[in-house]
Amino acid sequence: MIWEVFRQEESGEYHTHCGNVHAPDREMAKQFAAIQHGRRKPTNSLWVVPKAEVGEIDADDVAFGGTTDKSYRWATTYRTTGEDAREVVESEDEQATAEQQRGDA
Repeated sequence: MIWEVFRQEESGEYHTHCGNVHAPDREMAKQFAAIQHGRRKPTNSLWVVPKAEVGEIDADDVAFGGTTDKSYRWATTYRTTGEDAREVVESEDEQATAEQQRGDA
């Protein structure tokens, strides 16, 4: 039987998939996981799960994030003209600068 192994490096962090082990039962799978995946890197905990029990949801099953248009929240969405739009133009410039800085980081 194949068991998927998820490793947590430090307490409070997410568990990430690090591989799998082949074992006849849960106890052997936990021992194999500790030997194969727990000793190579700093490890706080391991999750050992039967491969058949790991469920997957992909983009064909459900639409993930970004389905609602919320572009109205950003000044860059609006076209500005006239004297009354000065604040929006300044905000748009600040937004563009912030996006550039995030890209540089």
